[in-house]
Amino acid sequence: MKFTEPKLEDRSAQPYIGIRSQVQMQELPTVIPQYIGEVAAWLNQQGVEPMGPPIIRYHTCPSIMKPDALLDVTIGWQTTAALKGNGRIIADTLPAGRYATLIFTGVENGVEGNRALIEWAAEQGIRWDSWDDEIGDAFGGRVEFMLDGPNDDPNSSNWKTEVAIKLTDA
Repeated sequence: MKFTEPKLEDRSAQPYIGIRSQVQMQELPTVIPQYIGEVAAWLNQQGVEPMGPPIIRYHTCPSIMKPDALLDVTIGWQTTAALKGNGRIIADTLPAGRYATLIFTGVENGVEGNRALIEWAAEQGIRWDSWDDEIGDAFGGRVEFMLDGPNDDPNSSNWKTEVAIKLTDA
């Protein structure tokens, strides 16, 4: 199965630490492992264990009308408590609220998994905590949790990733 049935769940605010940057979609396969490693090394230097799997927070996603626009993402790790970054590594919090989620299998199914969740939400009349930005859609809380990775299985087609998008509070 490429992805699970979408579901709704309430989530608490969650602190995280990461590197925020603007990247092309095709750069993600290089940038993700680089930033995950860099943030993990920084956490290790601080004597802090990351909590849970690595994350990718999508602050802004380009519209299909601007395919060359950059994604605004933060790549890093959840933490048990708020930390202070160092400039390059920033501290932030995923907001509390109601989220729509699903898990997709295989990194190659990421776009399709996100699309399935978005289409399901549209059918349910769900509205995202999002707004128009000059390059596309900005989100109050849109994140992928990388549940599996190369340490679990060398075949990226077997990796599981949870996508979660925050619903509007209204």
